[in-house]
Amino acid sequence: MKNNRIELLGLSIDNLSMQETLDRIGEIISAKKPVQHVVVNAAKIVHAQKDNHLKSVINNCGLINADGQAVVWAARILGIPLKERVAGIDLMYNILKISPEKGWRIYFLGAKEEIVKKVVEKAKVDFPGIRVAGFRNGYFKDNDEENIVQGIKESGADILFVAISSPQKEIFLNKYMKEMNVPFCMGVGGSFDVYAGHTKRAPVWLQRIGMEWFYRILQEPRRMWKRYATTNPVFIYLVMKNLIRGKK
Repeated sequence: MKNNRIELLGLSIDNLSMQETLDRIGEIISAKKPVQHVVVNAAKIVHAQKDNHLKSVINNCGLINADGQAVVWAARILGIPLKERVAGIDLMYNILKISPEKGWRIYFLGAKEEIVKKVVEKAKVDFPGIRVAGFRNGYFKDNDEENIVQGIKESGADILFVAISSPQKEIFLNKYMKEMNVPFCMGVGGSFDVYAGHTKRAPVWLQRIGMEWFYRILQEPRRMWKRYATTNPVFIYLVMKNLIRGKK
């Protein structure tokens, strides 16, 4: 399957639906060659404008999805075809759902110890027969990385979920992906917290109108307000700037 890759504001995105993405993941795991997956949202696009290393890491990933609804809308405004939003948390859930049938072994890395344990316990209940290769919390120092990487390699995992913040998770996977030798490596951000019930996801109607970010601010105002207050206006500016440039 071809990824049908497009470019939006300097970042590559694969023009795939959710089902096409899952089909592609199956091909990646069957090939047994490490591939890094990343999702792109408005904030990540803004940060990548000034962080060339992050931009390079994202653009070199083997599979890239549009995580935010704003990204889909921006693509349409700029006349770039993009089928649909493939949110990271929805993709993670769908992978968990089909993994028992596929026999995929999953390693969970990230979040607090009690959260990642809850994720594993809940996954075993929700998806009987799921194969857990291992798990570890996401609080570690640089000198711990060698042992963590070795443990993941020895686990024989087919899939690695990494629930740590951006850009740390993208850089971690880019640095160690080949060494860990896990076919499908995916950064999932705060998805463990949501799946474990520690935080709530926005109602579907808010997701559909692109206001999921506002719901996150309401839940974690101290941590989230600055992120969205600084990135959302810049993202809108970038879209309008490129729209005007395209018309000229």
